[in-house]
Amino acid sequence: MQDTKIASVFTSEFEKEVYFGLTDSPKHLSSKYFYDKIGDQLFQKIMAMPTYYLTDCEYEILENNKEEIRELFIGSGPFDLIELGAGDGKKTKILLKEFSDKNIDFTYVPIDISDNALKQLHSSIKKELPDVNVHPFQGTYFEALKEINNRKNRKIILFLGSNIGNLVHKQAVDFMNKIQKLMQPDDLLFMGFDQKKNPKTILDAYNDQEGVTAAFNKNVLARINTELNANFDLNQFLHWEVYNPETGTAKSYLVSKIQQTVKIENLKLRVDFKQWETIHTEISQKYDDEIINWLAKEAGLEMTTEYESKRLQYKNCVFKKY
Repeated sequence: MQDTKIASVFTSEFEKEVYFGLTDSPKHLSSKYFYDKIGDQLFQKIMAMPTYYLTDCEYEILENNKEEIRELFIGSGPFDLIELGAGDGKKTKILLKEFSDKNIDFTYVPIDISDNALKQLHSSIKKELPDVNVHPFQGTYFEALKEINNRKNRKIILFLGSNIGNLVHKQAVDFMNKIQKLMQPDDLLFMGFDQKKNPKTILDAYNDQEGVTAAFNKNVLARINTELNANFDLNQFLHWEVYNPETGTAKSYLVSKIQQTVKIENLKLRVDFKQWETIHTEISQKYDDEIINWLAKEAGLEMTTEYESKRLQYKNCVFKKY
């Protein structure tokens, strides 16, 4: 329920999205708000968990194919290695080290919504790979697209971790099309795609017994409490994951265990929850080859190369403009 006195002016995009997400039906919140200092730490723990296979699969691909990828990226002249959603850069450092060891002329441009993650990444690269030229950029993917367009060097755009799966197909096509329009003919887009597999393997990746993913999912409520002066009781919300093997769609929810009302003081908002009412927080789309090729075609891209994990179905695909 909305109070009669509603905050007419939002002071941040976070306030705006929380307001409209929690007054919509069904309720929803964006997964991009999982990430702050605590959320970053939780996600690093998730990536290190054996059930979260995505990290190991992509790490394996980059490690086993780093020489071939280096030759693919070199082209002619210096290039910018632009990574959307860089996080801690653990996997990307495989390529950074390979390029640095071979004295490749490139600049690494990590982009992330989390300023905390970027600072940690920048610091670790300067310590571990001091010869790598790093230009961090803090912002959303779509803000980053503007940054990409302003750069003069040939562009190699990384989008790892199957982060494209956080978008429904229509959004994914739109996102890839926006990147395509900012690419020159010799630019490349290198993307990770988690593929359809045993449904239990997928569910286990997002629903660990230790409860780390649950804490990560609930961190969006913790942020609302801290930053918007709300009174969510995190113990009264259940982390729930579902997967549809037909569509390849995994979804994360927060489910209210009881009938309750939450106050968000900064928004002058009261939010009523029925017992077992949901807040949809994240989508993690899984793919097959047909869908990947369809996405690329719709976005005006052509797949030129693909690398597949040997231990589980996961692919990194390389695209160029038509």
